[in-house]
Amino acid sequence: MSSGRALTGAAWALLLCGLWLWGRDGADGPAVPAPATGDIAAVGRPLGLPLPPAHAPMTPAEPRRVEIPSVGITAPVVARGLDAAGAIDPPPFEMPQTVGWYGSGTRPGASGAALLVGHVDTETRPAVFYGLSAARPGATVDVTRSDGSVAEFTIEDVQVLDREGFDPKKAYGQRRADRAELRLITCGGTFDRAAGAYTANVVVSAYLTAVRGGQE
Repeated sequence: MSSGRALTGAAWALLLCGLWLWGRDGADGPAVPAPATGDIAAVGRPLGLPLPPAHAPMTPAEPRRVEIPSVGITAPVVARGLDAAGAIDPPPFEMPQTVGWYGSGTRPGASGAALLVGHVDTETRPAVFYGLSAARPGATVDVTRSDGSVAEFTIEDVQVLDREGFDPKKAYGQRRADRAELRLITCGGTFDRAAGAYTANVVVSAYLTAVRGGQE
C-alpha cells in the first residue's frame, strides 16, 4: 500500500499503533510468558550485513500463506478490514494461528508496503506471531499467493517501537518507491497490567528479493 493510503489521517495511524489492544483483562494480563522483545529484538540491521538486491515488484495477487522458516512460523493468511474505531481488525481469538492481511492495502509482492498482522498470545497460550521478535535481518519470509507464486522477502530490519512517541509513517510506510515491501506486526515490549496492553509493537520490515513459480 502506498504510504498515503496506508496512513490516511493521524487518528487512523495512531489507532494502528494501538492495534494490539485486544480487550484483554488488564488486571490479569497474559497467562503465558512474555515474548522475548525489548532491546533483544531492536537490533536493526548489523553493520556490514550483506543483503540481496531487490526483485522487481510483481503483478498483484492475494496472499494465502506466510512462512518464516528461521523462527518456525507457518500460517494461513486471511484478508481483514478496519474495525469500528478505524484500526485494522486482526483475526479473532478463535483463530490464534492465523495471520491477518490488510485487504484494502497492498498485496504482498506488488509495489508498496503490505501489512500482515498477528496475535502474539491469547489469554492462555502463545499465538501465531509469538516468535516474530526472534526474526533477524537476512532471514527470509515466504508468502504464497493466489496466483500460485511464492514471493520471497528478505528481512532488513527488526524493531520494537514504543507506543510513546510512535511514528506510524516510519513504521508502516514504504521505504523505497521502487520496491515491494512487507511489514509483519505484533505486540511487544512488556504487558502493562494497568493499561491492559503491551507497551510496544514489534515491526519486521522486509523487501521482495525472489519469486518462485508463476511469475519468475
